[in-house]
Amino acid sequence: MKSLFIDKEIKYIGSQLAPHWIYKNFHILGDAIVSFIGEMDVKITEMVDIEDVISNSPIYSKKMVSFIIEQFGISLSECVLRQRFLICIIIEELRKLLGDKFQIRRSGDDIFVNIDGKDKKLSVSIATKSINSGLIHTGLNIDPTGAPVNACGLTTDLGITDIEEFAKNVMRRYIEENTEILEATCKVRGV
Repeated sequence: MKSLFIDKEIKYIGSQLAPHWIYKNFHILGDAIVSFIGEMDVKITEMVDIEDVISNSPIYSKKMVSFIIEQFGISLSECVLRQRFLICIIIEELRKLLGDKFQIRRSGDDIFVNIDGKDKKLSVSIATKSINSGLIHTGLNIDPTGAPVNACGLTTDLGITDIEEFAKNVMRRYIEENTEILEATCKVRGV
């Protein structure tokens, strides 16, 4: 599995969650995870989450760090499981940086941070399946200005300023977990 932090700002509008988007745009063939920073503005017409479509809940954030993952040969259930361990990796990396300053919790595929006694949403995430691959998008607010929910940001609220380093650590850990999962399936005897 390969990774790339993309240096240029990219506005995430939802259409990037598509098969071979990483390959077509960054020439990375096969399983990959990429990350980039930019505004997020996902209209209802680009929504993958039917629940958000039904509730007419567009997504917006002035500035986010996004992760897009494409993995081949996995089922939708396995893709959702990988999305969940990506969320867990993000929480572990946040706790390394922040210590006990904030209470951070996961609810499904969402990350919440307790700030001044109130839970604020840090993330958005979706996992889906294309014809030939599993696709995941996870975005973390850097500056949640304009978000339609009570949200917080990595920089504005948590004081994390080196977003690139944070993103690279998350991607490195995700690749390590995937490698370890594969190795775990190879080292056991069937019974």
